[in-house]
Amino acid sequence: MSVRIVRAQVAAGDEARAAAQLRALSPPPPDVEEEVRAIVHAVRDEGDRAVRELTARFDGAQVPPERLRVAAEEIERAANALEPGLAEALSAAIANVDEVARASRHDPTNVALGHGQRVEIAEPAVRRAGAYVPGGRAPYASTVIMCAVTARAAGVEELAVCAPPGPDGEAHPVILGACGLCGVDEVYRMGGAQSIAALAHGTDLVPAVDVVVGPGNAWVQEAKRQVVGRVAIDGVAGPSELVVVASAGADPELAALDLLAQAEHGPASLLVLVSEDGTLIERVEEAVAPADGAGEGPPLALVRAPDPATAVRLGEEIAPEHLQLMGAAAEAEAATVRSAGALFVGRDAGTAFGDYIAGSNHVLPTGGAARHASALSVATFRRRMARVTMSPGAAAALAPAGAAIARAEGFVAHAESMERRAG
Repeated sequence: MSVRIVRAQVAAGDEARAAAQLRALSPPPPDVEEEVRAIVHAVRDEGDRAVRELTARFDGAQVPPERLRVAAEEIERAANALEPGLAEALSAAIANVDEVARASRHDPTNVALGHGQRVEIAEPAVRRAGAYVPGGRAPYASTVIMCAVTARAAGVEELAVCAPPGPDGEAHPVILGACGLCGVDEVYRMGGAQSIAALAHGTDLVPAVDVVVGPGNAWVQEAKRQVVGRVAIDGVAGPSELVVVASAGADPELAALDLLAQAEHGPASLLVLVSEDGTLIERVEEAVAPADGAGEGPPLALVRAPDPATAVRLGEEIAPEHLQLMGAAAEAEAATVRSAGALFVGRDAGTAFGDYIAGSNHVLPTGGAARHASALSVATFRRRMARVTMSPGAAAALAPAGAAIARAEGFVAHAESMERRAG
C-alpha cells in the first residue's frame, strides 16, 4: 500500500487550526442520504422481499428465503473447517476480548437514602442485538469477535450477525467460522443498508433487534443514522484514522510500517505523523515512499512540531480513531490524552495489535467523535435503569416536598398521588 505525502508544520497554540486542516485531507463521505432512505423505507414496508431484491441488486447474489439465515449446522461446519493456525489465533483473540469486556462491567449502584427510600441503578443488557460485519474489501472475522464477544459479555441473550453474501450467494466461510467460535448461531446472508433496515424494523424472517453495531461503508452508516430511535447504535463511523506522534528516539521504520498498515483500510483513511524531530520525519518519509515515486493511496501528512508536548496536543485535537505515542518524550505525555478512540503507548504497542489480538475493541469513533464518543463496549449493549423502593415511612417523609414541587408545576394529580401514600 502506498501513500501520498503532505508536509505541514504546527506551532504551539495553533493545534486546533492545524487539526482542522489535517482533517480536511480525508475526503467527506458520499451523500447517500436519499438513496439509503429509499432502501430503509422499502425494507420497512416490504420486508423480506425488499431485502432479497436489494441483495440481488447490490451484492449480485440470489438468496432464496429459506437461505437468508445461515443454518446453525453450516456455521458449526465452518468453525470446524478453519485452518488450525487461524482457529487458534481467533480463539486467542476471543479470549483476550472477552477478558477485557467482562472486567469492564460495573456492579449496580445501590443507595439507601435518609428518608427511607432506596434507589438502585441497575444496568440490564438489551435482550437482542444485531452486528454488521463487512465483507467487501475483506472477510472481517475480527469484527465478529469485537461485536459478538462484547455483546455476550454484556449479557445479551440473542445476537444476530449480518454479513453480505458474495455473488455465489454465500457468506464468507471465515466469517461463519468466527461466528461458530464465538457461539453465534444466528447469521444472515445480507449486507448494506437493507440489512440495517431489516434489523431495525424486523421482517418475517429477521426479528427486530434493540441495538445495531458494527462498521461498514457509507450506506451502512447512513442507514444506522436513519434508524436511530427505532434502535440504538454504537455510532456512525467513517474512514479509518491513525495519528502517530513520534518523538526523538522512536523507531522510524516501525512508525512507517504502522502508517502503511493503516493505509490498507483504503484511500479515504486519515494518516498523520507528528514529530519535533526533522530527521525522524525524513526517515519515515523514505520508508513509506513507493518505489516508483507515485503514491496512489491515502494522503500521509508529515507534520513538524516545535516540541513533543505540542505534537501530542495536536494529536489529541484531531481526536483520531487511533492515537499512537512513540519515543520517550511522547510517551511521557500519555496521561494527558483524553480525546482518542484508542491510545497506543510505546514502541511495541502498534495499532494492529488493537485491531486483532490485544483485547481492546477495534470498533471505535472516527471523524473527531472521540471527543465525546467511546469504543464499543459492554455499555453499548446495556442500559441504565433506576429501581426505586420505599420503606415504611418514606412516603410520608417525601410527600410534602414532592407535592409542593408538583403543584408549582401545575400537576395536581402528581401531588395527590404522593400525598395519598403519605396517609
